[in-house]
Amino acid sequence: MLADSPTGSWCGQKPIAIPADEGRRPSTLFSMQTLRVAGVIPARLASTRLSRKVLREIAGRPMVEWVWRAAAASGLMDPVLVATDSDEVAVACQSRSIPVVMTSPACASGSDRVREVARQVDADIYVNIQGDEPMLTGTFFEPLLALFERSEVEVGTLAVPCPPGEFTNPNAVKVVTALDGRALYFSRATIPFDRDATGFTDYRKHLGIYAYRKAALERFAALPPSPLEKLEKLEQLRLLENGIGIYVAEAPEDTIGVDTEEDLHRAEAVLRSRSA
Repeated sequence: MLADSPTGSWCGQKPIAIPADEGRRPSTLFSMQTLRVAGVIPARLASTRLSRKVLREIAGRPMVEWVWRAAAASGLMDPVLVATDSDEVAVACQSRSIPVVMTSPACASGSDRVREVARQVDADIYVNIQGDEPMLTGTFFEPLLALFERSEVEVGTLAVPCPPGEFTNPNAVKVVTALDGRALYFSRATIPFDRDATGFTDYRKHLGIYAYRKAALERFAALPPSPLEKLEKLEQLRLLENGIGIYVAEAPEDTIGVDTEEDLHRAEAVLRSRSA
């Protein structure tokens, strides 16, 4: 059920309008057709590695508010809302006029929460926005959604050049793609393997933000966990193993996904510097 904001309203469903942001060229995104795009931020309070992280304060705001503000600032999604099974998260969002949908505690993953939202909020494309990415800005969403100008794209995601210090870090997921941008594989290992030790450095780091056409989201969420998914603990491999292509766009910059206290402090330092 959709929880109203304190004003008794939430962002309505309508075709998106692309604003010409001050100081930049008007976007040509979706020039071929008008698509309804919903942004969904799954926000589970019972996180394992960093307790209650979506409500942890960073530079004066709870983490989930930073994420919502970034997504809303893009002007490309309507509505942008939080999906949670926590009354505490819902109340925190309502107090900040952030639209929120209550989802089942039985949801096993963020994509399951997005699927529940899709059954209540009609759209052509659903964007799954990680609730622990406070460094996102509105600029991340245009390259992601521009992928859907191509009719063959069912699922899109983002990547950045992998920082050298993270080449061998299993928490920095690497992705390799075909020449047309379709993902060939995602792995916690360092891929591709530089067999001849040429000094290869063009590794790409995956950022866990996804956009799905509605039919692909329904199909994905209905599939059981796949063998490679269970081995690598990477949900996106379920799509590849079942023949659902994922296309990868370049994000404008890297982010700090918050999983530890150290991540929290690093993200706070960056956000404070932005507002200084």
